[in-house]
Amino acid sequence: MGVTRTPTNITQGSQTKGGIGESTLRPDGTLKVTGEFAYSSDLWHEDMLWGFTLRSPHPHARIKSIDTSEALAQAGVYAVLTHDDLPTEHTKYGLEYTDTPVLADGVVRHHGEPVALVAADHPETARRAAAKIKVDYEPLPVVHDEASALADDAPILHPGRDDHHAGQVPHPNIVHRQPIIRGNAEEAAQRADVIVSGEYEVGMQDQAFLGPESGLAVPGEDGGVDLYVATQWLHSDLRQIAPVLGLPEEKVRMTLSGVGGAFGGREDLSMQIHACLLALRTGKPVKIVYNRFESFFGHVHRHPAKLWYEHGATKDGKITHMKCRIVLDGGAYASASPAVVGNASSLSVGPYVIDDVEIEAVALYTNNPPCGAMRGFGAVQACFAYESQMDKLAEKLGMDPVEFRQKNAMSQGTIMPTGQVVDSPAPVAELLRRVKAMPLPPEKQWEAAGDAADVRALPGGLSNTTHGEGVVRGIGYAVGIKNVGFSEGFDDYSTARVQLQVINGEPVATVHTAMAEVGQGGVTVHAQIARTELGVTQVVIHPADTQVGSAGSTSASRQTYMTGGAVKNTCEAVREKVLEIGRRKFGTYHPAWATAELLLESGKVVTDGGEPLADLVDVLEGETVDIELEWRHRPTEAFDLVTGQGFGHVQYSFAAHRAVVEVDTELGLVKVIELACAQDVGKALNPLSVKGQIQGGTTQGLGLAVMEEIIVSKDSKVRNPSFTDYLIPTILDTPTIPVDVLELADEHAPYGLRGIGEAPTLSSTPAVVSAIRAATGLALNRVPVRPEHITGT
Repeated sequence: MGVTRTPTNITQGSQTKGGIGESTLRPDGTLKVTGEFAYSSDLWHEDMLWGFTLRSPHPHARIKSIDTSEALAQAGVYAVLTHDDLPTEHTKYGLEYTDTPVLADGVVRHHGEPVALVAADHPETARRAAAKIKVDYEPLPVVHDEASALADDAPILHPGRDDHHAGQVPHPNIVHRQPIIRGNAEEAAQRADVIVSGEYEVGMQDQAFLGPESGLAVPGEDGGVDLYVATQWLHSDLRQIAPVLGLPEEKVRMTLSGVGGAFGGREDLSMQIHACLLALRTGKPVKIVYNRFESFFGHVHRHPAKLWYEHGATKDGKITHMKCRIVLDGGAYASASPAVVGNASSLSVGPYVIDDVEIEAVALYTNNPPCGAMRGFGAVQACFAYESQMDKLAEKLGMDPVEFRQKNAMSQGTIMPTGQVVDSPAPVAELLRRVKAMPLPPEKQWEAAGDAADVRALPGGLSNTTHGEGVVRGIGYAVGIKNVGFSEGFDDYSTARVQLQVINGEPVATVHTAMAEVGQGGVTVHAQIARTELGVTQVVIHPADTQVGSAGSTSASRQTYMTGGAVKNTCEAVREKVLEIGRRKFGTYHPAWATAELLLESGKVVTDGGEPLADLVDVLEGETVDIELEWRHRPTEAFDLVTGQGFGHVQYSFAAHRAVVEVDTELGLVKVIELACAQDVGKALNPLSVKGQIQGGTTQGLGLAVMEEIIVSKDSKVRNPSFTDYLIPTILDTPTIPVDVLELADEHAPYGLRGIGEAPTLSSTPAVVSAIRAATGLALNRVPVRPEHITGT
C-alpha cells in the first residue's frame, strides 16, 4: 500500500480518444439492454445447493421453541440452521451499530425477520422444508410510531444498548438525536411580518431495484469461503461477515457479481452471511436468490418521516427564521439511521440563507421494517417539507415562488446552520432561473388532437378512465441541497491499483478497484480517467473484489469523486514512474527529458508543447509499472451533539426542477407532463451518463410524489410486498425530462466534479406536488399523493 496523496486538480491535456469529457459508451450497456449481461442471480456451480430463509410472520414476538426435525428429514435437505447453530459468539452485525441478529436471537422485532435457514438440492425442496419448520411464537406488544415508542410503558426494543450514542439519547427507543441551534429563532420570529407552519409526512419508499438479492458462496480448501455477490460495499460486507463465520478476513474472499440496481438497498447485508454459513456447514457451494416477496423483506427502505416546520419572513420577502422537528422511523434495527439523522438535520434548512434556526431530528426504533440508506438519504424527506413551506411563504407574501426562492438562495460563502462555510460554487438562484426559462410543453396536446388523441397523454393513461373533463394544468418548482460523500468525521477514502505494461506490442492499463458497479457507470469513468492520465487507448477494468483495498460504498454520490479520485491519483503516480523510467533510458538523447513538462498522450511521451520524445512501448519495454494507493478527500468533523455545529460535509450538490402536471380533479388522477431539471455537476466527466443519472434520480422522485409507498399496518405488518401492489413508474408514467447541465468547478474535487446521483431525487418530488397544488388548490402535505387526497373521498 502506498502513501496517501493530497487531492490535485491538475490534469494533463490529453488528446487520447475516449478520455474525460467524452460520452464514451458503457462497456456493460449493450449486454444489459440485450439481456446478455450476467447478474448475480445467474451464478451457477455444478454441484451447488440452494438456500432459503424462513421469516417471521410476526412483527414482534418471543420465540419459545423451534422444531427443525421434519425439515431435516425431508429428502434433498442438507442443512437447517437456527440461531443456536451459529459458529461463534458474534451473532449480530450492522453498518453502524452491531444490533442486527444473523438469525432471530429468541425475539423477532419485525415482520419478515430471518429465523432459520435451509440448504437443499433444489430451490423448491428448500422452500418446502422451510415450511415444515415449527416455530412457537409468543406475540409481544408492537411499537409502531413515536407515541408508542416513547410511551412510559413502551417495550424497549434494544435493552442494554452499548453503541456510542446510547448515553446521549433521551429514550432507549431513540436510535439517534441531532439538534442544530444557530442564532436565536425565538427573537428572529419577532421580526417576521408573516409566519407559516406545516406538518408534513413522507411514506416509506422502496429502492425497488429489479435484480433481487442473490449470491453464491463456495467453500474453500483452506477452510475459508469465496462469496460472489451483488452488493454496494465489498469491504463493509467483509467486516461484518468474517466475525460471524469465525474466520480472518483474508479467508473470506469476496467478488462483485452483476448488480441489478441498488439505490442504497444493498448497503446492508441480506443473504451474504446466510449463504456462507450454509456453504461452510454443508461443504458445498450454496446459492441464494430472493423472490420479489422475499426481497421486500430482505432489505432496508427509505425512512418514513413526520416533519413539523415553521418559517417567518419580512414583507419584502427575506426569511427571518426557521424551526423544525423531524421524526424518522428507523424500524427494528439501526442500519444507517444515525447518518440519515445527521443529513436530515444538517440539510433541513434547504439551500437558503437563514441565520436563526432551531432544529431537531431523531430516528426511532420501532417494530416496523428496518429503514436505512436510499438515494437522497434523509435530505429527501426534509426537501419535501421545506419546499412546501417556500410555496406557502411565497403565496402568503403574494410573491412569485421562484423569485422568492432566488431572493433567499444561498451562494458561495453562505454559512450553513452547522456553521460550515459553503466554499465552492452554490448556484441556487441560477439553477432556478435556468429551469424557469426552459420552454413549456404545449397546452393540452390531447385536446388539440381531437378524435386522434392518444389516451396515454391523459391522466389515467391506458386505463382510459378520463376523457379530459375536469383536467387542469399546474406548474410547480422546487430546489434542493444534498451532501456528497461520507460525512461527520468518517474516514472516507478509496483505493486504486493501476498497472501499465506492454501487451502484444501495445501499452495497456489495468485498473483494479473494489468499487461496486451498480449501474452508475463507474467502470466507464475509470477507463476514461486512465486514458486521460496515461495517454493509452487500451484500458482493462479488473473485476471488483477484496484483493485490493476498500473503495467505500457506492452511495452518497461519492464514487466518481472518491474512487475516480483514487484512480486519477494512482494514474498520476504511474505516470511519474513511467517518466522516471523514460528519463533513465532516454534522458541523454534529448534535453527536454530533463527540462520540459512531460505528458503521456496517444501512446507517446510528449512535451507540454506536443513534441514527441518516445513511444510508451519503448519506454516500458521489459518493465511493468504497478502501483496501489489510497486517496482521501479533505477531512470532515462530527456535529456537536448539543449545538449541531461542525464542518460535517465535504461537498454540496444542487438541483432545481420545474414540474408540469395535468390533474383530473374529479377522479384524482395525475399525469406528469414534464419534469425539467437544471443541475450543477462541477464537471461532466461523461455527459451522456450525467444526463442519465439526472433523469433516473428525477424519476425516482416522481415515484415518491405520486405512487410509491410500502404500506405498513398499525400492527407493523407489510401489506404490499410485490410489484403488483407496490407501484413504480414505468415508461408510460415517465414524462419528458429535459436537462440543463451547469459546470462550475469545485476546486477541492478531482477535475472539479460534483457528485450528481442524488440531488435530482430531492427536488423532483416537491416540484410535482407543488404543481398538483397549483392545479387543485389543495394543501397536500403528504407524499405520495393519492387520488383520494385530491378528491377528498
